[in-house]
Amino acid sequence: MVDTTDIEKKSLEAHVELCAERYKLLAVKLTSLEDKVEHLCESVIALNASIIAASQKRSTQMLGMSASVIGVLVGVIGWLLAHYAFP
Repeated sequence: MVDTTDIEKKSLEAHVELCAERYKLLAVKLTSLEDKVEHLCESVIALNASIIAASQKRSTQMLGMSASVIGVLVGVIGWLLAHYAFP
């Protein structure tokens, strides 16, 4: 908190001017903070989209690998049946 100066205690006009300067500085700092929060929010949204895309890609990969494994197993079972069950 900013302390009042001696001149502010004696002069209302000086107090008003100093308060105006303080509020201007406060407004600048608040605007800067808003910009930083907005940038942070945009970064979080982009990160979320990236995570979702990676998750969907991984799910597609897992489905493809599962289908491949099932295909190989069916092929092996078919080969075993052809050579040992029905000679």
